[in-house]
Parts: sequence; structure tokens; C-alpha cells
Amino acid sequence: MDTKLTPRQTFFNLPPDKQQRVLEAAVQEFSERGYQQASINTIVSRVNIAKGSIYQYFDSKKSLFLFIFNQGIAIVRQMLKHVKKESQEEDFFTRVKRSLMAGVEFIDKHPALYRVYLRILFERDSPLREDFLQTIRLFSREYILSLLEKGQARGEVRKDLDPVLAVFILDAILDKFLQNYALPYLDPALELKEKKGLEEKIDSIVTMLRQGFAAADGI
Repeated sequence: MDTKLTPRQTFFNLPPDKQQRVLEAAVQEFSERGYQQASINTIVSRVNIAKGSIYQYFDSKKSLFLFIFNQGIAIVRQMLKHVKKESQEEDFFTRVKRSLMAGVEFIDKHPALYRVYLRILFERDSPLREDFLQTIRLFSREYILSLLEKGQARGEVRKDLDPVLAVFILDAILDKFLQNYALPYLDPALELKEKKGLEEKIDSIVTMLRQGFAAADGI
């Protein structure tokens, strides 16, 4: 990767709380206005630092955006790693449910960071958009495939399923559900605006998946 797209050492020399304030201001700005319209002036005013200071930490707005993206991916990886470890003795369908609930938890804890992802997804002028989306999809598919393969090995999931298509379906369902959770107006019929009944809806999705994916003796 181009070294100009990584933070300067001066950023890492900052006290952790100041690093956090810079990143939180940047995430908020990118989530509200998208990459092209995001203003470095607004970011620095939120942190109360001189505009020139930000360029001591990052070579460009693009490098700041890339760093935020990588930070978001790192948080998601850590959350799903925890889910995978804690649920290793549970069946495939329970693990899918827990993974989806972890996605909801991520959106609740980091709503602005998730909106940055949605900006990348829906706005074609985001820099490195294709690389970002490919990274997200590859990570998601590798994670889901690992659950699927273990579920098949333990006789919980049909062995005749095409793994590529199965992972595609699961990834699409999980991703679309989380999009609608974050932006309920995308499909008001799902009624995700209120959290009441959310787990029941997830249970219904998992039940449908079980009916199509479960081995004959695992339904």
C-alpha cells in the first residue's frame, strides 16, 4: 500500500485521547456528508486544532478516510472473532443468529462508523470504493464460510449445498438486514424502526434458513 495512505508517525505520537477525538470528528463528518463533501475545516474545528495540524498527522483527506475504514474493519473483526470463539460449541444456526445480533450491536455502538460504510456502498465517488467493498465482502464471506463448513462437518447443515451460493445468500441476508436496521425507511414493512420485536424477527430469519439449509435430521 502507498505509504502516503497511512498516518504519519506524528499521529501515533499524540496522546490516545487526542487521537480518538480526531478520529471521532472525522468519522462524524464523513458519515454526515460523504467523502467528497466532507470538510477538513469542519473536522479541525470540532477538535479545536489548526487546519495545518491535520496534515502533520495524515498526508491527505484520502489517507484519513482510509485509516477510518481500516479502524472500522478492525472493530468488526474483533467482535466477530469473539462471537466465533464464544459460540464454537453451538450449532450453525445459533451462530448465525449471534453474528447478526453482533452486527446490530456494532450499529448501536458505532452508528456514525456504520453510516460511513453505507456512504461507501451507495456513493460511487468514494475513493478506493471498489477496494473497500471487496475487502468487506471478502472478510464477510470468509467468516460465513468458516461457520458453514463447521456446520456441515458436524451434520447440522446439508452437505449438498453449493458453498459459494450458500455463502452468497447468507451474506446478502445479513448485510441487507443490517442496512434496514440502520435505515428503516429502506423497507418499512420490516418494521425495524423500533427495537421491540427485533430478536423475534431475527429468530424468524434463522428459522427460514434452518428450513432450507439444515440436514434432514437436524430440522
